[in-house]
Amino acid sequence: MNLNYSDLIKIEKPSRYLGGEFNSCENCDFTKISNCFCFPDLYEVGMSHTGMKILYELINSLDSSFCERCFAPKEDFAQMLNEKGLKLFSLESHTQLKDFDFLHFTFQYEMSYTNFLYMLDLADIPFYSKDRDDSCPIIIGGGPCAVNLEPLADFLDVIIVGDGEEVNVKLQSIYKKGMSKQEFFDKIKGIDGVYIPSLYEINEQQFSIVNCNEKIKKAIVKNLNNAFYLSKPVVPNIDIVHNRGAVELFRGCTRGCRFCQAGYIYRPVRERTIDKICDLSSSIVKNTGYGEISLFSLSTGDYSNLLELIKKLKENPILKNVKFSLPSLRLDSFKGAYSFESKKSSLTFAPEAGTQRLRDVINKNITEDNILHSLEDAFNANYDKIKLYFMIGLPTETMLDIQGIVELSKKIQSVYQGIKGNKKRPKLTVSTSIFVPKPFTPFQFEKFADKNDITMKTDYLKKELKAIGVNYNYHDYDISLIETILARGDRKLAKVILNAYKLGCIFDGWTDKFNYDKWCQALNEIDITNYINEIDENIPLPWDHIDIGVSKEYLKNERKKSREAQTTRDCRQGCTNCGLIKFGGCGVINKI
Repeated sequence: MNLNYSDLIKIEKPSRYLGGEFNSCENCDFTKISNCFCFPDLYEVGMSHTGMKILYELINSLDSSFCERCFAPKEDFAQMLNEKGLKLFSLESHTQLKDFDFLHFTFQYEMSYTNFLYMLDLADIPFYSKDRDDSCPIIIGGGPCAVNLEPLADFLDVIIVGDGEEVNVKLQSIYKKGMSKQEFFDKIKGIDGVYIPSLYEINEQQFSIVNCNEKIKKAIVKNLNNAFYLSKPVVPNIDIVHNRGAVELFRGCTRGCRFCQAGYIYRPVRERTIDKICDLSSSIVKNTGYGEISLFSLSTGDYSNLLELIKKLKENPILKNVKFSLPSLRLDSFKGAYSFESKKSSLTFAPEAGTQRLRDVINKNITEDNILHSLEDAFNANYDKIKLYFMIGLPTETMLDIQGIVELSKKIQSVYQGIKGNKKRPKLTVSTSIFVPKPFTPFQFEKFADKNDITMKTDYLKKELKAIGVNYNYHDYDISLIETILARGDRKLAKVILNAYKLGCIFDGWTDKFNYDKWCQALNEIDITNYINEIDENIPLPWDHIDIGVSKEYLKNERKKSREAQTTRDCRQGCTNCGLIKFGGCGVINKI
């Protein structure tokens, strides 16, 4: 790296690019298989991602491999690289990305797709996989978006669908230095979770896979208790979004909310034991000095032994002064969680809809009594800052459902006033996002909302919530529109994404960076109605060749039930026959 102090002091937060953090890899021996984990967003965002840290530490634990990191640089640093004639490099050894054997990109959200191309461009690596010979790294995509990465399929060599721990170890064990890409692909095809886009033919009319005799079955870690988990996470040199330790209690969710992609693609539920969670928490504290641990899952309050876990954590002498947080609490989950939170700050809940009818449509399975009683418990535990998340633009939604958000806010204020006194109000913030139909959900077929309809609803909420002293935040419609197109996209979008990048679209997930006009220009050559209108349930979908375990017929049936506002029970109360039995579980907890 040919940069000196006088160069670095000109850019924002130079520590983003220097490496050398506590617990980072020091033995970067290029006689071994070289990997670089690339996160297509800023250092502060990527270093908050636990999945990246798990795979980083896992690969570095192997005898034959090592792993470094790279994050999407801010524009000032990218400009400096170009001015100096330098290529994007890794943090640990400052090696150019094009000199690694593997580059692993995680796609946590669709609006990071142009950042992927931005990083390849800065690394002087050809965008299309067909244009990269054996001298280029093998580029792997993963993360939750991997269940439909068709918009990026022409750019990626390999896509890993599902849990990454075990399949990544398999790939490392199969690859040999000097092996051609084709030889490597021949050896790994057929492994659960491995999708090699170049091996599949596309139907040009419908842009779905036509020669997939067997679906690509997602990779799944069946026993989470025995799975690799980080014990020495890298400690960042600068503050990041979530600067604390993190322990995953369980993976998957049994609730079946019909809008929630994660709730379907991460099934079945697999829990860690109390002793394992205590051991992991202790190791992280001892190896990092962190004073706070986040105990996370998709729905943390659903951990089957949460009371006992809390008791054991409090009794552990190593964890005596550690603050614990429980994100992702449901309004009907765990009452005692409020007393466990170490600092009385704010609580965040997601009722998602303002009326019981619409909550039944989306299968949220919580009642107004659940909401009000839970908040009463929180207020009695001295919380007075409450954040509530709702979605607008949901299937079958009417203005009565939007009015329900205001009415529910008033009832919450009344509960608080009944406890604290009539003159007091809680610090209540309501946020609305716009429903985005995602693959592998019952609502994957639904129409994306009309802009005029969304504007009318947000204008109403702005006026009515302000009148009762509630803060109101709402998402940008145009970003949600592009997210919908990318989420339900096919391979025709590769050219669109590349054009958007060439027009200057990067960091699209950041509101101040997103440029809708440039995206419209990039989308000019295709008909976006194919991606935002209602989809016929009977036509092939771009992601039909992926098998996440939940059957398409089950999703269709759940959609039908939504139209009648019929709910489906939590899987913990009995199997709902979603199709996961072929994965060795049906959504019910795998007891360890």
